[in-house]
Amino acid sequence: MEQGYLSSFGEVLLYIVAGIVFILVTLLVSRLIRPHRPNPEKLSTYESGEEPISSAYTQFNIRFYVVALIFLLFEVEIVFLFPWSTVFANKALIDETNGVWGWFSMLEMLVFIVILALGLAYAWVNGFLDWVKPNPKPTQIDSPVPKSLYAKLNKKYERTQQPD
Repeated sequence: MEQGYLSSFGEVLLYIVAGIVFILVTLLVSRLIRPHRPNPEKLSTYESGEEPISSAYTQFNIRFYVVALIFLLFEVEIVFLFPWSTVFANKALIDETNGVWGWFSMLEMLVFIVILALGLAYAWVNGFLDWVKPNPKPTQIDSPVPKSLYAKLNKKYERTQQPD
């Protein structure tokens, strides 16, 4: 009788199915054994110990999103630089290829950094990193109180603030 073996793809599929089954069983067991006692305190929204006073859906400046994306871009660059530096520092590999590997990996990383620098320069030139400062305009209020009373009050305040 011929014994069948799994192909490489079959092994990967088996690991994926086993991982999904493990997660589902773990979630099911935790749901069965956990206590379920909801109350208004547990169901309320938590905002760093403060009571929420308005809706969480508010408008925010889109530049926060752009700055976060640029930050993530350079974080990913660092993630790629660490493994590169360990391979680049492998003296045996560089000696084995008569120095060609060292120059190739150095050139490859320089191209990578130049592409990222061009992306940063593009964002900078197009003003994606410029923060628009608001130009507030004072509100004009027609007050029934005469301006002379305000001036008198200001003079009185200035006298009380002067050191003796």
